[in-house]
Amino acid sequence: MANGGDHWLVRETTIRILWRGSIAVLALLVLVDFFVDHHPQFGIDGTPGFGAWFGFLSCVAMVLVAKAIGVVLKRPDTYYDE
Repeated sequence: MANGGDHWLVRETTIRILWRGSIAVLALLVLVDFFVDHHPQFGIDGTPGFGAWFGFLSCVAMVLVAKAIGVVLKRPDTYYDE
């Protein structure tokens, strides 16, 4: 930055505020989900908080699959050296 200060998104106080705000919004959305009338297509998608835990598990699964693909496709550091 021109004045020598850190960008506002890398300050510890801003990061802490963003984490707490995000957690509060997510908790509020899961809480509100208990009062919403669901119309499930399958049995499990009518459970309260389904979007939150399904999204989290999907994200974890994508990371694990990406790591497994990386292990399979990984080449040694000296692959292009002769």
